[in-house]
Amino acid sequence: MLHCGARIGVPVSGGNTVSEVVPVAEIAPVRWQPDRSRKVPAWPVPRVWQAMLRGAAGKCPACGETRLFRAFLKVNAKCAKCDAPLGLARADDAPPYFTILLVGHIIVPLMMVVERVWTPDLWVHTALWVPLSLIMTIGLLGPIKGMTVGVMTAMGMLTEAGPG
Repeated sequence: MLHCGARIGVPVSGGNTVSEVVPVAEIAPVRWQPDRSRKVPAWPVPRVWQAMLRGAAGKCPACGETRLFRAFLKVNAKCAKCDAPLGLARADDAPPYFTILLVGHIIVPLMMVVERVWTPDLWVHTALWVPLSLIMTIGLLGPIKGMTVGVMTAMGMLTEAGPG
């Protein structure tokens, strides 16, 4: 008969040990348990909408006191007032995606209405919609990136390891 298990030494009276086969099901596996305790950051954690509004205004999403950006789209490494590590927010492709989505949903219906009502030449469309699209994109990219950093701040995503 074939036994699947581990051999363990069982002490017997007289100081000797006898090997005994113990089925694997009887040996309790050591299971790793993740740390589920809630870690409270050292900086203030605002509500999501409050953090989004502060970020859209270009302020620190955590305290609302200092500037969020040190250049056009460069996020400060740390807030000077509350020490929130804003530089750890990895917004990546989200702000351009949301900006393109918003500008496209504004420009395309307007373009269709103008074409339907006025029917201008192609050069008029180009002269009107290309600059308007560029201005809207450049104007909205900063506030949308600030809102993205604000959401990440409110949701506790400012960690060295990243989300998760």
